[in-house]
Amino acid sequence: FALLIDPEKCSDEWLCNVMSTINSWQSTVINQLFIFVGGSQLKESVHNTVERIKRLTSIHVVMFPGDASQFADNVDALLFLSLASGRNAKYLIEQHINAAPLIKQTGVETIPTGYILIDGGKLTAVERVSHTTPYSAKDINIIANTALACQLLGHKMVYLEAGSGANYPVPQNVIKATKETIDIPLIVGGGIKTPRMIQCAFEAGADLVVIGNHIES
Repeated sequence: FALLIDPEKCSDEWLCNVMSTINSWQSTVINQLFIFVGGSQLKESVHNTVERIKRLTSIHVVMFPGDASQFADNVDALLFLSLASGRNAKYLIEQHINAAPLIKQTGVETIPTGYILIDGGKLTAVERVSHTTPYSAKDINIIANTALACQLLGHKMVYLEAGSGANYPVPQNVIKATKETIDIPLIVGGGIKTPRMIQCAFEAGADLVVIGNHIES
């Protein structure tokens, strides 16, 4: 389970309250808990936000970058995202080239991750920023085959994303078909607003479920 924190929505009071809550989850509810930090359009310092989080919890912090400028060297790991559902070279390889020297210099653990955007019923920040069109949830074969291509290219994870604040999450049949096609861990996020939705994603085959906007509210 992962909580996605956007530094733009991260007041000190809010962060203290949220960290107190998820620290209690760590011991009583969640066996494996992570904090993702990032967003599609950031002006706030990711490094400063990670520093604040680490003062409040021992839970591992993983960078979820929108582009190379958001890289922070004080995270525990980095999802090296490639937007495989789009055809914009900037998010397939260009941002990776820009970030590569910093990553090598700092030695941050890097996890190559195929990022697949699924239509969640509304225009998302990822779609606006990347200028890419999400896959329809009806295109199950295309989604599963894209995930398989990511695996064959050497990605260590696949992330099915309905987008921040999506009207509905990635459907169970999409998760199931994707999980049956690949042999690497599957992350699912976007539009997940209730414990039942979390449970449904796990039942369909997700290895890690991400929530963000719902807990922010």
